[in-house]
Amino acid sequence: VPVQYGLYSSFMGSFVYCILGTAKDVTLGPTAIMSLLVSSYAFHEPAYAILLAFLSGCVQLAMGLLRLGFLLDFISCPVIKGFTSAASITISFNQVKNILGLQGIPRQFFLQVYETLRRIGETRVGDAILGLACLAALAALRAMKSRLPPAGRAEPLAARVSYLIIWTSATARNALVVLSAGLVAYSFQVMGCQPLTLTGSIPQGLPAFRLPRFSMAAPNGTVPFRSMVEDMGVGLAVVPLMGLLETVAIAKAFASQNNYRVDPNQELLAMGFANILGSFVSSYPITGSFGRTAVNAQSGVCTPAGGLVTGALVLLSLAYLTSLFYYIPKAALAAVIISAVLPMFDAGIFRTLWRVKRLDLVPLCVTFLLCFWEVQYGIVGGVLVSGILLLYSIARPPIQVSEGDVLLVQPRSSLHFPAIECLRDTVCSRALAASPPRSVILDCCHISSIDYTVVVGLAELLQELRKHGLSLAFCSLQDPVLQVLLSADLEGFQHFPSREQAERCGGVEPGGSGAAPFTSINESSLLPT
Repeated sequence: VPVQYGLYSSFMGSFVYCILGTAKDVTLGPTAIMSLLVSSYAFHEPAYAILLAFLSGCVQLAMGLLRLGFLLDFISCPVIKGFTSAASITISFNQVKNILGLQGIPRQFFLQVYETLRRIGETRVGDAILGLACLAALAALRAMKSRLPPAGRAEPLAARVSYLIIWTSATARNALVVLSAGLVAYSFQVMGCQPLTLTGSIPQGLPAFRLPRFSMAAPNGTVPFRSMVEDMGVGLAVVPLMGLLETVAIAKAFASQNNYRVDPNQELLAMGFANILGSFVSSYPITGSFGRTAVNAQSGVCTPAGGLVTGALVLLSLAYLTSLFYYIPKAALAAVIISAVLPMFDAGIFRTLWRVKRLDLVPLCVTFLLCFWEVQYGIVGGVLVSGILLLYSIARPPIQVSEGDVLLVQPRSSLHFPAIECLRDTVCSRALAASPPRSVILDCCHISSIDYTVVVGLAELLQELRKHGLSLAFCSLQDPVLQVLLSADLEGFQHFPSREQAERCGGVEPGGSGAAPFTSINESSLLPT
């Protein structure tokens, strides 16, 4: 779409997020990932892109109102770390072409690396010198701010003024570097010699505030709303979901670094309203921007109200300053982005996870490696691997077995339907393999909930042990679990309030009376026919 649509998409999200957002650093706006996704479903037509923003916002808003934000809690810390580390590398290298002044470099990371190295001989000297100088200036100003001692009130006025100047320059280093580079580029332009690659012309003027078009004129008639929706297809699900994943992943990454909490449901509402209202000003779908969020964080933003400044400056620029953007060198903007995102790479996380829990390296590495292919694939892949590991821990809970006159079996977590086969195999193999075979006491002190499949499995276990002349008694049942088992009316069900009472009565016969046996219909009534 025409370049001005990028600016149209850059201010409404900032205004909405400062009211509804929960992460102080996050900036909503157009991103490379979202732009590529939208291009797959908008067919290079602004009307399709704007309508997709409206419909994506409706989906996100509905998810927020239905309190589905808990689904985003499945993005684990290793996935976040893998995403941020890979994104810092890919985004930084994506800006190398602007530092070197190269044109026509593909966006895909591996092709980008190959083409950049192949064409490094075409580097524009002016862009390279300016870009490296901006990087050095930004690094120096950041180091200066971190080492700047606070000025006390007892200091002389000159010292306090000097501190204020240095602190302001270091805090506003991104704007300072861009303005300085723009002045250099303008000076070269006046002299009639331009060795730098400039941003170029951008159309001036604010977009009209109006509803998105629900139909579109075509050479052979009008494309109705229904046809536009059918043309977008799965994009109506892919675009809002990937936007949410990217925003929440970025918000959680910066929240963990700055010790604040992100509310996923509130993020859903913020995203939904931002996309719906953004479509009224010709915005295409927006999401959290890693690069701009990193710039926000490095600039020292303290609250989401920083979005007011961002949005106001974009509006001011659209109305009056687009002609001045012409002179901003791309190398200076690239230096700002590289300086902001490169510190997000966390090399120490690999060593930390190796020490803490090596299995967590799997989702970390999957996310990290897939993000070099496509960021959205990395996040989805990491979430899937984390989910598989979580499901495996549910399906194979730790089970402690102690042998004595009876076999004491203690599951160390709640029982859900994937785990019942593991429990049955453990009990049967140990109870029947003992010489002589032993009755079993199931210590349920750690079990807070069970489901119907578990009840069926316990009924089958009772039945199998009874065939071998053995009994199964339960002890330390929590009230919710006890009520479920009583409601199931298991034949031969025996419950003891504590493990000690169960062990004292360990010789009860199958179906005999323990502390308080319960008799009922046959277990087969619970089994599927």
